[in-house]
Amino acid sequence: MSKYLITGGKPLKGEVSIRGAKNASFKQIIATLLSDEPTQLTNIPIISDVKITESICEQLGSKINHTGEHTIEICTPEILKTSVPFGTGQKSRTSFLFLAPLLARKGIAQFPIPGGDKLGDRPLDRLFDCMKTMNVKIEESHDLVKVQTSGLKSTNFKFNKPSHTVTESIIMLSVLTPGISNFDNCAQEPEIDDLIDLLNSMGAKIIRNPADPKQISVTGVSSLHGTKHQVIADRNEAITFACAALATKGTVNILRINPKIIETFLKTIENMGAQVERGNDEVTVNWCQPLKACDIETGPEPMFMTDWQAIFTVVASQAIGCSTIIERVFPYRFHHIENFKKMGLKANYFNPKIKDPNSYYEFNEKSDRPEFFHGVKIYGPTKLQPSNFAINDLRTGASITIAALTATGKSVIDGVEYIERGYEKLADRLCYLGANIEYIKT
Repeated sequence: MSKYLITGGKPLKGEVSIRGAKNASFKQIIATLLSDEPTQLTNIPIISDVKITESICEQLGSKINHTGEHTIEICTPEILKTSVPFGTGQKSRTSFLFLAPLLARKGIAQFPIPGGDKLGDRPLDRLFDCMKTMNVKIEESHDLVKVQTSGLKSTNFKFNKPSHTVTESIIMLSVLTPGISNFDNCAQEPEIDDLIDLLNSMGAKIIRNPADPKQISVTGVSSLHGTKHQVIADRNEAITFACAALATKGTVNILRINPKIIETFLKTIENMGAQVERGNDEVTVNWCQPLKACDIETGPEPMFMTDWQAIFTVVASQAIGCSTIIERVFPYRFHHIENFKKMGLKANYFNPKIKDPNSYYEFNEKSDRPEFFHGVKIYGPTKLQPSNFAINDLRTGASITIAALTATGKSVIDGVEYIERGYEKLADRLCYLGANIEYIKT
């Protein structure tokens, strides 16, 4: 396993450019399979999740040319297989996204139960409930799902809870479905709007209601054509570098990011005492005074993103007072806390007193367990101590990397392949800001 050897205790300073969004790029690669014409995607990050997606696409019939370091041209003139390969498919937590182009073009699809991070059950029931209204039959076995249709039908459907990836799946499924489909209580993340922009540029007819953004209407078309599209910037990357600067009492100018798509985060750190300067496509984050504790709750857009909370925990550990973090999206996403406790963090788990948990939490009630905690109290400021870690989760890995940069002394992080799932050359870019990281690749 590859590892980072980190010598921390130095403020990070400088500027960094943000790559294309992990959670947009690989999904848009899948979306190109809806057309038999070539599409050029730019600002594609060089990360393992993208490589896995490209591999699956090629096995299904796609031809992919890398025309630049962050640019690909992909064309799928014919779908050669209707089954997502088990090995590579299981590595991807969103292999089920392939069902949209496979169903639309071949009427049948089979995919393995999604893998990826161990965050709890994925809400596939919300997707399947909607698909059934579109004339899709679903068969589930122990580790495989098979879906087929004699012809997709338009629908009017309201999701019981919004889901980022489910919304994207249904949008892709409905663009080639005859008639008008209307969906309510959809997710509102900017990566979804970027997917909509891509599909509309390919000839789709998708409208998000400006008066009620949770409503999306799709008028089916007979076919989609090729296009050129630039992938949106990665919000999670921007947050990671901002937190690294704040946790180490430094400053960073983050380039190629629209501050509006991370505004919830920026307001949070401003309330804590950080200095934030917004530009059109950049933002500067500066530690200028001791930070104050804060309370956050994760949730769908426009709330505090669940992917941010592990990384943000490092900042909370350096703030004065008691910060509370409530995780509302996944049944348990505090794996990083025990690692931080090894570094001296003072933290206590708790469960919020909620009258109606089913309406308050975004995860399915059946995914919860008595031993799970949905809240944690972080007491700071804490002088974190260096330690050794073995990671098995993307955001946990990124958060521990920042914590190690905050601690004075040497830390070792094994399993950084998980970090490479979502960050392009993270160690190199942190070193450019002044970090001391030796990357040992095996």
